[in-house]
Amino acid sequence: MNEFIEQCRAEWRRIGVAAGDVDELAGELAADLAAAAADGVSLEGFLGASAADPRSFAAAWAAERGLIPAPDGRAGGVRSGRATLIAFTAIAAVVFVAAALLLATGEPKVTLLTAGRLSPLAGGSSFTPPPSRVLTGAAAPIEWALLTFSALALAFCAWQWARRSHARRPGMAL
Repeated sequence: MNEFIEQCRAEWRRIGVAAGDVDELAGELAADLAAAAADGVSLEGFLGASAADPRSFAAAWAAERGLIPAPDGRAGGVRSGRATLIAFTAIAAVVFVAAALLLATGEPKVTLLTAGRLSPLAGGSSFTPPPSRVLTGAAAPIEWALLTFSALALAFCAWQWARRSHARRPGMAL
């Protein structure tokens, strides 16, 4: 147990945690581990996979406490990025489904009207309505563009989710 705490201390000093903060973190860790040992819980039982990697544990704890920048170097950390990715994925999925449904149903339909003519037979006083034509696929290019764009957006989302799952390090909570 003392060896684990000393390895954490060394890592905290190495990554630039202030000396006073190193002592505070080490004291808290020692107290937590002593309480766990008093309850009959081993180091591995208390820390899980982090017990095998004191350097990663120390860095993650210091970052979580705000004593060093987050390992990914971004403001807001992983949680805000995850929320943004969830929202972007949801919007892309909704647009994809809507565009697919519009293409499948042929909606909206567009009616093309031509200008009416005065009938020459009745002295030019009667109006003959023009024939109208219904264009069933007039909106299809826009729907195909939306479908293509949303499919690309979903592919991007899948790539981002795959990157996130591969970027996780064992023993690190995200």
